[in-house]
Amino acid sequence: MFEGVLIRAYGGFYYVKKGEEVWECSLRGKFRLEKNTSTALVGDRVKVTPIRGKTGRIDEVLPRSTELFRPPVANIDQAVIVFAVQSPDPNLTLLDRFLVLAEHANILPVICLNKADLLSGRRGPEWLKPYRKIGYKTIIASTKLQEGIEELREVLTGRASVFAGPSGVGKSSLLNAIQPGLELKTGEISHKLKRGKHTTRHVELLPLLTGGYVMDSPGFSSLDLPKMEKANLGFFFPEFEGFITDCKFNGCLHSHEPHCGVKKAVQQGLISGDRYQNYLAFLEEVTQQERRY
Repeated sequence: MFEGVLIRAYGGFYYVKKGEEVWECSLRGKFRLEKNTSTALVGDRVKVTPIRGKTGRIDEVLPRSTELFRPPVANIDQAVIVFAVQSPDPNLTLLDRFLVLAEHANILPVICLNKADLLSGRRGPEWLKPYRKIGYKTIIASTKLQEGIEELREVLTGRASVFAGPSGVGKSSLLNAIQPGLELKTGEISHKLKRGKHTTRHVELLPLLTGGYVMDSPGFSSLDLPKMEKANLGFFFPEFEGFITDCKFNGCLHSHEPHCGVKKAVQQGLISGDRYQNYLAFLEEVTQQERRY
């Protein structure tokens, strides 16, 4: 038995890297019987029993430091959330959903705004300012202008990262620019449907020449929130932190309660009104989840 890292999984097969070798593996029967999609994720450290040649069986998944369920990956330090300036237009509700996922999983989020060549000379759109004010790392990039590529390369160096975001925003193109030679498949946005085409079909761990590794992942157009208690949702909006102590009631949900420090900060323009509206929508969603479970 040896220990390796799961670098990709598709078609019922799991590919485990051991040194410079890649082994094609199956899952031990007990994992399949559990019907648990998180039994083996890309990024997992696993124990493999050799069978013949370079084939084996995954008999154990070692404990994870982090886990993200969309995209399904394990043991990552940060998530680079990629949106485009336009083509497709950014969906800020989807961005806020992914930020909640990253905060919930204790994974550092980085916001990358791609296709900066479409900005018409502006350094960044107005909607990006509240995220910078919160303290999120933001990078403006363009493969056509080679803008932001070196900054992204520095952010990825020595870390375990995942590239995530909607289809068509240029995740694979950015990775090809960051490390020429990856030759990831890329595609154009569908002008009829106004959304991107899926060019990445599965999550794959890619080693970086500068150290660390990155995972390219399929795009998504919707995203469920993780299971949580509704009282905890506010902690995944970092800009609330400095105002929660001003709430009169313990366990304040920052919704209908009087004397709420967060609502007061929204009224004073200290917290983004759009972000707060997304918080209220997410609160209703999490409340419905609680009722179902």
